[in-house]
Amino acid sequence: MTQYHNPVLLQASLEGLHIRPNGIYVDATFGGGGHSRVILDRLGKEGRLLGFDQDVDALANNIEDSRFDFVAANFSHLTQYLKYHKFDTQERGFSIRTDARLDMRMNQSQDLDAHKVINTYSEDKLRMLFFAYGELKNSKTISRTIVEAREEREIITTMDLIELVKPLVPKRIENKILAQLFQALRIEVNDELEALKSFLIQANEVLVQGGRLVCISYHSLEDRLVKRYFQTGSFDGELEKDFYGNPIK
Repeated sequence: MTQYHNPVLLQASLEGLHIRPNGIYVDATFGGGGHSRVILDRLGKEGRLLGFDQDVDALANNIEDSRFDFVAANFSHLTQYLKYHKFDTQERGFSIRTDARLDMRMNQSQDLDAHKVINTYSEDKLRMLFFAYGELKNSKTISRTIVEAREEREIITTMDLIELVKPLVPKRIENKILAQLFQALRIEVNDELEALKSFLIQANEVLVQGGRLVCISYHSLEDRLVKRYFQTGSFDGELEKDFYGNPIK
């Protein structure tokens, strides 16, 4: 079994789901299976649970239970796999603490990885990426430094990148800035925000009347998308209305 952190916001998530023993549930980010195991504990014999995760490491945590099915795919394919399963209604350069090749792919079969982003994206594209997905105010300086450095030699590992960026930020907020930088790269490599949007739209379509959706957001970009969609039914925060002028949310 692969080691994962303890389930995040476990009790709050369970309270939000208000699990019914015979219900059908989806764990869209299976990971170590912590949330899924507790959900299964609360399901009866008729209950069903589907767990999504495109990270190959997550498969090692698969749960042997007739009520559970593991899907080795991104949660943006929600409706496709719900139909397929007949539901009716390694270190890879993610961390700033270890040195590894710049990768960050959740799906190891895809071509784009963090190494390609850092070594081939133009200065402007890097700047916009760091600003939009990392919310880095000094994105221009960081992108220029990266482009200048890679002209001398290829930027291969996480530590190569960290050593370039560290002199550009105050020591007291160094870890915060590096985490934001890595966040931006991970979102770009895995197309995370578009996947989240697709998932939210599909979740809205497949939820039964009275069904519940619980989202755990890990940074402000995810949080903003989820809250806007819950509150207004759109991702730009504009309240949509139907033909009769009734709000759709």
